[in-house]
Amino acid sequence: MAFADVNGQRLFYEDSGGDGPVVVFSHGFLMDHSMFDPQVEILRETHRVVTWDERGFGQTEFDGKPFSYWDSASDCLGLMDHLGVDRAVLAGMSQGGFLSLRAALTAPERVAALILLDTQAGGEDPAVQEGYRAMIDTWVGVGPVDELAGTIADIIIADPELNEQWIAKWRELPKEQMREPGECLLNRDDITDRLGEITCPALVVHGTEDTAITMDRAEALAAGLSGAGDVVRVPGAHAANLTHPGPVNDAIVAFLAGLA
Repeated sequence: MAFADVNGQRLFYEDSGGDGPVVVFSHGFLMDHSMFDPQVEILRETHRVVTWDERGFGQTEFDGKPFSYWDSASDCLGLMDHLGVDRAVLAGMSQGGFLSLRAALTAPERVAALILLDTQAGGEDPAVQEGYRAMIDTWVGVGPVDELAGTIADIIIADPELNEQWIAKWRELPKEQMREPGECLLNRDDITDRLGEITCPALVVHGTEDTAITMDRAEALAAGLSGAGDVVRVPGAHAANLTHPGPVNDAIVAFLAGLA
């Protein structure tokens, strides 16, 4: 088990090692580093692949204090420092994309490219913010009870077997620990007007059945990034890289090959 002490957190991470180009994967809200197992399996022969658990999730020891995705971006860059990595491709799913975009704005010289999976540049949609806040309040109060956990799993994963696996993980987390990650998610700033500052190559991949972040948000993200082409549409809901790894992996492998 590997940990890095970064910004007052004890970040859990896994590192495939090797001499290939480095790809750092950052997971989505309520997920952890293992959601990228299908990508690690396909990339580890050609790349050094790093996955990690963000504040409030997985095995990372989180201090419980308020934070923003700019802080999470600093965590990612700090983890790179810990690993002796000067420059990497940053790959992020949903909130992992939020922090990867902010890392590219904070330290563009350290980001060789971006892989953005089911994510966006905007803030939380006001139309759903109240409902999401109620879900977080319930979670913090009584934990991921059956109805709540099932609803959220269907939004993120939408696969019965995988839903149950992740719900079991959620029930192992301290319920009170969800407050600050939830506030970070709901109160994030809109960086759409700064996308033009990001000039590195970028790949935008999005599940066609994603209801958490709709396709128009992905299209706006791709349009705002000068280094991105059209959105790559793949089957699946929000965590398409987990539920439909084949087409997602194909897009990632082709993109990385193009960088070489």
